[in-house]
Amino acid sequence: MNEEPRKRRAGGRAGNKMRAGTAVIDQMPWRIPVNPDAPVEPLDADGVQRIHKTAMRILREIGIEFLNPEAVAHLKAAGCKVDGTNVRFDEDFVMEMVARAPESFTITPRNPERELVIGGKHMVFVNVSSPPNAWDLERGKRSGDFETFKEFMKLTQYFNCIHIAGGYPVEPIDIHPSVRHLDCLYEKLTLTDKVVHAYSLGAERVEDVMEMTRIAGGLSEEEFRAKPRMYTNINSVSPLKHDYPMLDGAMRLAKRGQPVVVTPFTLAGAMAPVTMAGAVALSLAEALAAIALLQYIAPGCPVAIGTFTSNVDMKSGAPAFGTPEYMRATQMTGQLVRFYKLPMRSSGVCAANIPDGQAMWETSNSLWAAVQSGTNMVYHAAGWLEGGLIASPEKFVMDCEVLQMIQRYFEEATFATGEDDLAFDAIKEVGAGGHYFGCQHTQERYSTAFYAPFVSDWRNFEAWQQDGAVWTPERAHRIYKQILEEFEAPAMNGDHAEALRAFVARRKQEGGAPTDF
Repeated sequence: MNEEPRKRRAGGRAGNKMRAGTAVIDQMPWRIPVNPDAPVEPLDADGVQRIHKTAMRILREIGIEFLNPEAVAHLKAAGCKVDGTNVRFDEDFVMEMVARAPESFTITPRNPERELVIGGKHMVFVNVSSPPNAWDLERGKRSGDFETFKEFMKLTQYFNCIHIAGGYPVEPIDIHPSVRHLDCLYEKLTLTDKVVHAYSLGAERVEDVMEMTRIAGGLSEEEFRAKPRMYTNINSVSPLKHDYPMLDGAMRLAKRGQPVVVTPFTLAGAMAPVTMAGAVALSLAEALAAIALLQYIAPGCPVAIGTFTSNVDMKSGAPAFGTPEYMRATQMTGQLVRFYKLPMRSSGVCAANIPDGQAMWETSNSLWAAVQSGTNMVYHAAGWLEGGLIASPEKFVMDCEVLQMIQRYFEEATFATGEDDLAFDAIKEVGAGGHYFGCQHTQERYSTAFYAPFVSDWRNFEAWQQDGAVWTPERAHRIYKQILEEFEAPAMNGDHAEALRAFVARRKQEGGAPTDF
C-alpha cells in the first residue's frame, strides 16, 4: 500500500502545507506509487514457456548482431559463439547471467528525499523524452529549442506525479550537439532535484553526465559507485542488432554500478513479426542478449527490461500506439519479465498529433496497460504526441491528471473494507429515501473522500458555458503558463552548484563531445 494513505490525502482542498510546489494547483503529495492489483495475464503457464523458448531459440539459432568490438570480445570470452559481429547464446548462459541481476534497486538523486525504488510493485513515471518538435496552443508545431526544453524541465519538477527527469523532453536544436548535453544536464540538475538520465550517444556524453551527477550530489567517486544515482536507457536496432554507442554507454554505466534499461523498439509488421507473440519473443531476445553482456562484465549491476512493442498502421506504415495489440504486448511482456525476475519499463504513448480525444484515449490505454502489466517505470508518461515527434505542455498537464487518477486508484481508501468504510451506521442513520450529504459520516470525510481534479471540469454544460466554455487543452494551457510564472527552482548546495558550473565551462572549452560538423 502507499505510505500514510490517511494522513496524506489524495485530492480536495486540504493539506496544502504538506505539498511542496503546489501553488498553482492542489496536487497530490510526492510519493512512490505502489500497485496493489494482481497483473493481467493473457498467457497461461504454457504460453509463457512458449514465448521464452522462442526467445532462447532466436538467441541460439539466429543470434544478435553486436556492432561493438568490446562487447563481442567479452561475449567471446564468456563462451558464446561468435562469427564476426554475430553472437549466439545458449539458454543456460543467458539464464545464469539474468539470475545475477537484482529484482529491484533504488536510484538516489542529489535530493535523497526523491529516492526511487525500481521493481516489485512500485511504479514511477518519467516525463516525455526525445521529441524533436514541440507544440502548444499559442505557437503551434515548431522545432525544439533550449527555452522550450527548460519549460518542460520546470513542469517535470513541478508535478509530484513525475518522478524522473528522463531524456530531453524536447531536443534543443539551437545548441550545438557537441555541448548540448552539458547545457541540458546543467539545467536538468539545477531546475529539478529528481533522478536524471544519460543518453548513450558516445563515451564523452555518458562520462560527462555521470560526472555532473556526481558533482551535483557532492559525492566522492566511491559514493557514486556505491549505489545507483542516475541511469541510461538503450534501444536495440530491431531486428536483432545492438549498435556501438548504445552498448558503449551501457557498459560504462554498468561498470560504475549505474542502472541500464534495455528497451527494444519493436513495431509489429515493420521491425518485428506481425503477430504479437512473435514480436514479444523477438523483443525479449534482443533485451536478454544485452542484459547477459552487462551481467557478465558487471555481475549484479541493476538492469531492467523495457517494452516498446506496438504495431504499425498497415495502410500507411506509421507507428500506432495505445492499440489493443500494444496493450496485449505490454501485458505479455510483463509476464515474461516477472518470469525473469527483473524490473520492467513501458510507456505512456499515442499517435495523435494534438492533445485531443484520440491523444487521451490512446495514452490512457497505454498507461492502464502499464498498470495491468506490473510496469515499474513508465516512460513518456506526460507530454507525448505524434508517435514521439512532438512534446506538448498542454498534453503534459492533461496526462498528469491521468497519472494522479492512477495514483488515487492505487490507494487503499478506494477499496478498504474496515468498519468505517462499510458505513453501516451511516446507512442506518439515513434510512430509506434520505440523502448522505448532511450525515456525520459524510461530513467527516467529504474533503478527502474522492479524487479532486485540477484540469477536468465536472460542472454541467450550462455552468461550463457561462464560465467561458473553456475546452480541456485551453484549461491545461492556462495551468502550464501559470506554473512557469510561479516556478522556483529547488535549492542546491552552493559549493556543488559552483563546481557544476566550473565543470561545464571546462568541458565546453575542451570542445565537449566530438562531432563531424
